[in-house]
Amino acid sequence: MSEKIIYVKNTQEFDELLSKEKLLLVDFWATWCGPCRMLAPVIDQIADQYEGKITVAKVDTDENQELAIRYGIQTIPTVIIFKEGQNVAKEIGVKPLKSFASLIESHIA
Repeated sequence: MSEKIIYVKNTQEFDELLSKEKLLLVDFWATWCGPCRMLAPVIDQIADQYEGKITVAKVDTDENQELAIRYGIQTIPTVIIFKEGQNVAKEIGVKPLKSFASLIESHIA
């Protein structure tokens, strides 16, 4: 588990993060979700590989149902990339690092 990942505790913390970070990747997940556990090492790699370029956060949908509803999360894992507070990309399910890397690269300016 990367120390570079921010584990969002509540909606207020998420909103603060969203407003201050230029580029934010958020992994919506749950502890009981097998595919979420499969994706976790990829999210760790993203946090390490793109340190300083993108902020990586995780939102437990069981603990933050309001955020899951706000962003229409119906399937987990769902990864959303926010640029200056706006949802610019969304990936659902387990994907390899290169899928996320191409998304991230297209939004790094």
